[in-house]
Amino acid sequence: MAERVLIAGASGMIGTALAAQLRDAGAEVHTLVRGIARTTTEHAWDPASGRVPQEVIDRADAVVGLSGASLSRLPWTPGYRRTILRSRIDTTATLAAAITRSATPPRVWVNASAVGFYGRVPGDRPFDESSPQGEGFLAGVVGEWEDAARPASDATRLVFARTGVVLGPEGAVKPLALAARLGVGTTFGTGNQRWPWVALEDEARAIRHAIDTEAISGPMNIVAPAHDTAADVSRAIAAALHRPSWLRVPGPLAHTLLGTAADEMLLGDQPVAPRVLEQTGFRYAQPRLADAAARAVRRA
Repeated sequence: MAERVLIAGASGMIGTALAAQLRDAGAEVHTLVRGIARTTTEHAWDPASGRVPQEVIDRADAVVGLSGASLSRLPWTPGYRRTILRSRIDTTATLAAAITRSATPPRVWVNASAVGFYGRVPGDRPFDESSPQGEGFLAGVVGEWEDAARPASDATRLVFARTGVVLGPEGAVKPLALAARLGVGTTFGTGNQRWPWVALEDEARAIRHAIDTEAISGPMNIVAPAHDTAADVSRAIAAALHRPSWLRVPGPLAHTLLGTAADEMLLGDQPVAPRVLEQTGFRYAQPRLADAAARAVRRA
């Protein structure tokens, strides 16, 4: 196990869960923060200008990058699209440069990525880590995001954590749970499109698995071993709240309201397989949608 882990983006939902798990396992967790560092384990950085304390990188056994503007903020205006991209490129490029010039680079860098890399229209088989890059806005963003990290691959073991829909108290669950509480549990489009989800606990555990497993490098899909649909996810959240799920928003209406965000996040069909996790012996704590949804809404 890595003894000293540095996290960028530790204040978000995934970062908070990961830091807690690491501390419980006995790791020393340090974080990069924008603004003033208030504790001895916080370290100020400014990724927009490429500044990060080099000594913090040099002393880390592992680095985890989780920074990036939320995809759940809607609508994706042209300006916010630029923010989505730049927030990922700036943070990643800053970490890559620091790791590359380090005299004692971390053994591993796990950097956030997304299953959006594969696009939203499947081929003849589920997407796995060998599948090519798809088309669309998110596929382009994720491709550039991963490319920004590649310069560090000669200095450290680099893992791209391609994550699906994380079922936790924030993110996608929050608006779905709110709709269900109001008695209008909502499904978008036909509801038959596959949504690759993962429980928050397993998201953090998978990142720890990548840190500790030397055989993992390159892309790693973090999704549950299931191909549940958008309707399945909506019904599971409503059921966990003992509410109905009856409202269906037609695809054209969703597109009119939300544009590209609807096409790529809500209506796209993405059957994603966690081949690398399964081949390296990862065991899920919450592989069933009903259990993961129930746990998520208790915290939402």
